[in-house]
Amino acid sequence: MKAPLARRSLLLGTLGTLVAGEASAFGESGSFSARLLVAGKAQQLQQRVSGLSRWAFELVQRTSAPGKLVPSSVEADRPALLAEPFAVWAGDTDVGSLSSTQIRGLERFLRLGGVMVVDDGAPENGAFSRSVRRELGRVLPATPPVRLDPGHVVYRTFYLLDRPVGRVLGPPHLEAIVRGRNAQVFFLQHDLLGALARGDEGWAYEVAPGGPEQRERAVRLAVNIAMYVLCSDYKDDQVHASWLMRRRGQVRP
Repeated sequence: MKAPLARRSLLLGTLGTLVAGEASAFGESGSFSARLLVAGKAQQLQQRVSGLSRWAFELVQRTSAPGKLVPSSVEADRPALLAEPFAVWAGDTDVGSLSSTQIRGLERFLRLGGVMVVDDGAPENGAFSRSVRRELGRVLPATPPVRLDPGHVVYRTFYLLDRPVGRVLGPPHLEAIVRGRNAQVFFLQHDLLGALARGDEGWAYEVAPGGPEQRERAVRLAVNIAMYVLCSDYKDDQVHASWLMRRRGQVRP
């Protein structure tokens, strides 16, 4: 596992040096950090923010990959966005219109290879998802979202999964903005942070209709996304074929 992590870190560090004075090493630390993206109108996320730290916690506990357990937020139009390769844009209402500086910031982040998850906290009405798709269409007008094939690497970076889930069951597939070979913006209509969020007395939100089993599958999806961020498409390399086969024999989806 160390070699792919190092390769990913080196790649992102090299990309980061292209933006002089803004980011000297894009993802230099090699640790997974689930940062909350601040863009457009402020969202009332309440306890869902705790899902960011739980995301990193589950990754560290299950894979021994490095992760930052203290969540942070980053604004779309600030140079700090380029300091790490991952961000989560979460919400439950229309985000409004992005400013020109926010559009430029997100375009630069994605051009440098950044990965983003769009997590709809109210997929029942879909206002957040629709508005984010609209605004990202202004950021990358020539790259609309597409449905990911069931064999996409994000379904097998660590666990073997057959579909995405979150607090709600949601659609049986993921959609993403894909540039080159890489999926860079994942659209989740499952409220993943809602499934991960913790309160003072345990899990913050009920998961339906699948209960604890569905929550476990949501956690596994979060781990897979984190591994995708850290290692990109390393599972497609033949050198890791034997390792993948061992994983298939040890982990059930």
